[in-house]
Amino acid sequence: MRQIVKIASVIGVALWITGCGQQEEQNQSTAAPLSTEVGVIKVVAQPQAIQVELPGRSKAFLEAEVRPQVSGIVTERGFVEGADVKKGQSLYQIDSSTYRAALISAEADLARANASLASAKAKAARYKALLTTNAISEQDFDEADAAYKEALAGVTVAKAAINTATINLEYTQVQAPISGRIGKSSVTAGALVTANQSQTLATIQQLDPINVDIAQSSAQLLRLKAKLKQGALQATENADVALILEDGSQYPHSGTLRFSEVSVDENTGSVTLRAEFPNPDGVLLPGMYVRAVLNAGTDPKAILVPQKAITRNTKGQAVAMVIGADNKVEPRVVTTAEVINHQWRVTDGLVVGDQLIVEGLQKIRPGAPVVGKPLSDMTSDKQQQK
Repeated sequence: MRQIVKIASVIGVALWITGCGQQEEQNQSTAAPLSTEVGVIKVVAQPQAIQVELPGRSKAFLEAEVRPQVSGIVTERGFVEGADVKKGQSLYQIDSSTYRAALISAEADLARANASLASAKAKAARYKALLTTNAISEQDFDEADAAYKEALAGVTVAKAAINTATINLEYTQVQAPISGRIGKSSVTAGALVTANQSQTLATIQQLDPINVDIAQSSAQLLRLKAKLKQGALQATENADVALILEDGSQYPHSGTLRFSEVSVDENTGSVTLRAEFPNPDGVLLPGMYVRAVLNAGTDPKAILVPQKAITRNTKGQAVAMVIGADNKVEPRVVTTAEVINHQWRVTDGLVVGDQLIVEGLQKIRPGAPVVGKPLSDMTSDKQQQK
């Protein structure tokens, strides 16, 4: 009997302990959840210069195609391919013997014309004196005077022929029309060239400074103009342009925006902007692809937040977590623009004064209670723990 009583007592104690454990679990489950500590920053607005990145290609500042202006055999080439040449430097020498002979012939024609002029002038003067005494007829005088004027015209024609012959003789020396870097030559000594031929002898390009043609879509241009008109952006007077090269490096010199094309390209739907850059080291070459960074204006009330504070939901929308009412997590769908210094510029969804959660996002969920702590304090605490 006693053994039965002992067994019953043990069972009763076990049931009592189990009931107490279940009660404690129920009490814990009904208790308020603990608040999670998160790092926050207060959303502020500040003036921020807005930049746009556009594709572009470099183009020579000046470009001249060298062509012969007289025909003949090339006797000499006076430059090294790929080298720099100066304006007026002799590039090619064309055989000048025939043009020199033509000049000598024109000079002889001028001497003959001057001799004829002297004779005609003297005869006209004598006939004029005789006419006053009626020693000759008026017809004789008119013929003598016409011969004199014809001789004058002959002298003028002879002088023009000398001028033409001199110019042709000078053209036998093909000179550089501009200073710059010359490319490969299409002819060598001994080649026959003709006046104003379609084939160029060489091409000279001035590379310092150098132009960059930038393509901006007409739709983007309209959006920028609309924002400026609405006051969302303020116009900037800074026309400086930065360049990002093909390998991703930053070009060390800044350029200046010179002009914008007045029409839209029908094929690409873009407007061409031209910027001028110094190129003392010859880094930029014509035809090189670059990325140009331009100042589009200034946002007087820009909201910038760290990139890691913005996540994406299942719909692909940008979401920011803020501390809302009762210190609970509140998700906000936001609209982001461009990235500036590793920060998103938020144009909608956040207001000044919001407490934006930056640290501890992986520990929270919408509606969860949190304790906001300034991000700088959390960073210093972590450093002290290390």
